[in-house]
Formats: sequence, C-alpha cells, structure tokens
Amino acid sequence: MESVAFITGANKGIGYEVARQLGKAGMKILLGARSRTRGSEALEKLRAEDIQVELILLDLADPKSIHRAVEDISHGYHHVDILVNNAALLLDEGTALMDVSNEMLVTTYLVNVLGPFRLIQACIPLLAPGGRVINVSSGAGVICGEIEGYAPLYSMSKTALNGLTRHWAYHLKNKKISVNAVCPGWVRTDMGGSSAPRSVEKGAETIVWLAKEAPATLTDKFFRDKAEISW
Repeated sequence: MESVAFITGANKGIGYEVARQLGKAGMKILLGARSRTRGSEALEKLRAEDIQVELILLDLADPKSIHRAVEDISHGYHHVDILVNNAALLLDEGTALMDVSNEMLVTTYLVNVLGPFRLIQACIPLLAPGGRVINVSSGAGVICGEIEGYAPLYSMSKTALNGLTRHWAYHLKNKKISVNAVCPGWVRTDMGGSSAPRSVEKGAETIVWLAKEAPATLTDKFFRDKAEISW
C-alpha cells in the first residue's frame, strides 16, 4: 500500500524540502498550504520532479479549515502514514515579552500550538498502527537549560508544542502511533534568514529520518541531527 505523508507549511522552506525528499522516496505527498497560489506553485515544482502530490488548503488558525482539510483527505485516502506539523509563525522577533500584543499572542498560539493539537486530533481516525506524527519544534523551546530570551512568545509556543508532543505520545502509544519532536536548527528559510548556518536539506534531515527510517516504536522523544536531546 502506498505511504501517504501530510505536511503542513509545505509550500516553502523546510516543509517543502521534507515533501520533496519523501516524495522522491516514493511517498504520496499531501502538501498543506494556506495560500492556494503559493501551494499551487510548490505543487507544480514537485510534479516536475515526478512526485505524486496533492494540494490541501489549510489554515491552522481556523478550526473549520482544519476540519475541512481532514475531511477532504478522508474522501480521497483511507489512511495517513506520516503527519508532519511543520507550519509555524514567528511574530515577536526583537519584541520584549512585555510588549507582546494580544493579537500576536493569540495568533502565535493558534498556529504553533492549537493548530497542531487540533490537526493531530482530527487525523487520528486516518492514522493506522505504525503511523508517525512529527512536530517541528525548536531549541528555543527547551526549558531544561538557561533561557536566552530570544523571541519569547515563539519560544514559549515551542515549549508548549513539546508538551503537546509528549502527551499525544502517551495517549497514542496503545494505538502504536509514534509522536516525536524535532529541532531542525537555525536554517536558511524565510523565518531563519539568509545568515543562518544550515541548509534546508540539513533542516529536513532528521524529519525525513523519523518519517521513513527510524524505528516505528520510537516515540515521546525530541531529536536534533538524528540524536535525542533534552526537552
């Protein structure tokens, strides 16, 4: 049976590269994007590389959009093998915590935390035993060491995403669905900027490894460069 990978924020950056690599490995790609125009552009680029891909319009800030996206998938597919929660917003870079606006707070948590939570919940009927959920987190979300103060709202949202990862791992373990998080590092994307030291290929590496090479029983872990790190 053909493996199906659903990747959010897959029209550019790390998400696009994950889609490209998994598509090259023979998986059917469901390309999640908020913009039809940008999603369609990414779709055509991937199809030019002979990758099987379908556009799934998805706004993680809108619960109704999440429901529609999963409903659309369920009509065309009986299963999703890989769910990659990659889409995220960074709105508060250079903003002090006391200056964070309510709009910034709500939007960041809707997309970075509540969106992945709702999407995992909605996809459970499609995730068969052996399914894998991969949440793209950040070293900024780690709380076991010193807090650096970088983009505090974004960082807190990634801490929450890590907590979400652990709780879903616990609740889906009996269904034999793995749930893990990945720190891709500082990557040259629209979010990371041109001065970031890592390529998108390197940023995608651990996500792709978890999706197709790591043991399916591996769950409740946080990885960077295919090695476990502390939460």
